[in-house]
Amino acid sequence: MAIRAFVLLLILCLQADAVRAAGIELPVPRQTIAAGTEISHQHLIERSFPARTAQQFAVSTHRSQLVGMVARRTLLPGQPVPVKSVEKPVLVRRGEPARLVFREQGLVIIMQVEALQNGGAGSFVRVRNIDSGLVVSGRVQEDGTIRVEN
Repeated sequence: MAIRAFVLLLILCLQADAVRAAGIELPVPRQTIAAGTEISHQHLIERSFPARTAQQFAVSTHRSQLVGMVARRTLLPGQPVPVKSVEKPVLVRRGEPARLVFREQGLVIIMQVEALQNGGAGSFVRVRNIDSGLVVSGRVQEDGTIRVEN
């Protein structure tokens, strides 16, 4: 009976080692990626890491999470990419002119505004009407315009 328990314990330990040895493929930079660089497929390779790496750290697990994004800081080759170290490309820049679009029932109003925040596609930003000084919020569109949500 003791031998049977020993063998069972040995099998469980070997299985635990196999699970620990199991890895996960993560996208990593092929070479150093400077801050402000838009990431493309050519910048990335896959590298194997212990499965716990993705569980313990907030890192990107798929290329689709990185391609088209902009590095917020320098990314080192061969290292997993932290989620917070990339962002959507900035389409609207604080202090610069932007176009605000309001659409409702066929009526379209377009006006020049000053952006009060940086923003990428899909993010909400505050803008100021240059003529009236009125501050409104809108969602940045893929083309860089800001759409007022009604």
